[in-house]
Amino acid sequence: MGFWDKIFGEFIDVIDWLDESNDTMVYRFERYNNEIKYGAKLTVRQSQAAVFVNEGEIADILGPGIYELETQNLPILTTLQHWDHTFNSPFKAEVYFCNLRQFVDLKWGTKNPIILRDKEFGVIRLRAFGTYGVRIEDPALFIKEIVGTNGHFTIEDISNQLRNEIITRFTDIVASSNIPVLDLAANYDQLGDYITEQISTAFKAYGLGLTNMLIENISVPPAVEEALDKRSSMGIIKDLSEYLTFQTAESMTKEGGSAAGDMAAMGVGFAMADKLARNYDNKKTYIPEPYEKMYYYAENQEPKGPFSIDEVEDFVKSKQINSTTLMWSTGMEKWEKAQKLEEVESLFNYLTPPPLS
Repeated sequence: MGFWDKIFGEFIDVIDWLDESNDTMVYRFERYNNEIKYGAKLTVRQSQAAVFVNEGEIADILGPGIYELETQNLPILTTLQHWDHTFNSPFKAEVYFCNLRQFVDLKWGTKNPIILRDKEFGVIRLRAFGTYGVRIEDPALFIKEIVGTNGHFTIEDISNQLRNEIITRFTDIVASSNIPVLDLAANYDQLGDYITEQISTAFKAYGLGLTNMLIENISVPPAVEEALDKRSSMGIIKDLSEYLTFQTAESMTKEGGSAAGDMAAMGVGFAMADKLARNYDNKKTYIPEPYEKMYYYAENQEPKGPFSIDEVEDFVKSKQINSTTLMWSTGMEKWEKAQKLEEVESLFNYLTPPPLS
């Protein structure tokens, strides 16, 4: 501060703060040597609170209004300074303006997938993101616990900590809610309200209030989404023959209709067509059986199959199929090593005895 500013400040002492930003939570009013003239004018606007700090100790807190700083409206500071009723000299104190408005549309989201146990799908990974709103509810506690001596504190200075608080408790709440994954989308509003209530306690420890929390999306990994899409497709198929037609057509379009894929798809079609024909010849009412997943394996660059999982187990026992044998099953995009198929890979572990101690 320059010489004339100092001299001018001794004659006219007006303390106020106009927020020119959208993210400032706390602003310290700067005065030369922290001197405030006794009887100075203090303006506290709507959605503001003025906090007086005397030698590092929080004193008086004033809400919206226009004040003439005297002993009657600064009782705590008066006590700390040992002022008497005739006191009328400049005094030293720091004035912090707290912005009490809501800070909205703040983003939160999971950096890594949340691993949960679902009744229908078993262990599953979820991602979630949304927005939340926050405001200062206890200025003294907020300055004491978070701001400290920071003269210009913004929402960005604490947003990472708040996001971590939300994600940690979000994980616990969703895991304990026992809401099926397929029903989460229908419960965003109720889940958001419940999480807001549960997380508010953690925010209050900082002197903050969580005004609302919105869940915009909860998603599963792409592989699970693909499985759900297939289940939806199967749900509209009327009988087994239409399902086989759907599966055969889908397999023929994968990987540009490769030779191995075409042969495998034709094998499925011929096998099931023969079964349907036998049912018709016997003049029995055909009742579709549950679909049994069939497998193919490559031998000398030629596909062999289809085989059931029980037959595959026999091939594994006889060493006809090993962990590196290329295999394909309905719904797969391309041939993979046997160890990549979860149901086949388990056969190798099951058939391999533990080492002798």
